[in-house]
Amino acid sequence: MPSCPYCGIEIIEGVDECEQCGQTLTDLSLPMPSTTVEADLLRDRIGVLDPQQPATIHPDTPVREALSKMLLERIGCLMVVDQEKLIGIFTERDAITKLNIDANQLSDHPISRYMTPNPVAIGVRDKIAFALHKMNVGGYRHLPILDDQSLVGVISIRDILAYLTRRVGKP
Repeated sequence: MPSCPYCGIEIIEGVDECEQCGQTLTDLSLPMPSTTVEADLLRDRIGVLDPQQPATIHPDTPVREALSKMLLERIGCLMVVDQEKLIGIFTERDAITKLNIDANQLSDHPISRYMTPNPVAIGVRDKIAFALHKMNVGGYRHLPILDDQSLVGVISIRDILAYLTRRVGKP
């Protein structure tokens, strides 16, 4: 019978939490990482990416203002927030696929018509591997970060690439 790596008590194989110390055991079922980079991805949490403060807009913001804000701030997405609640995300991809050559005619329309509603988000305590998996499966380049239900940050695939670049070649 296996034992808890935290307190040493014998545990039933497959349980998610140690009855004695309450520590989560879900990581024990993960395959062993074969490189230090894999180990870092499975261990490190989103906070080490130094998430950026998200640029936010109101759902009634005209398309013209949203696009201008993205260009001026040199960012790839805007979080659409109403009464301090994240209700959508507007990305470069949305601009290209939903506005395209009609952007000029749609410039006075509210951004809420073209945003992606109810975006997939991650928590502040989530691991980088979890975020990377969500990005890969969903085809996302940006993920909002929530603490409870409050928007506290955003990460992009560039943040993860920078993280990986710093780790490649480290012993």
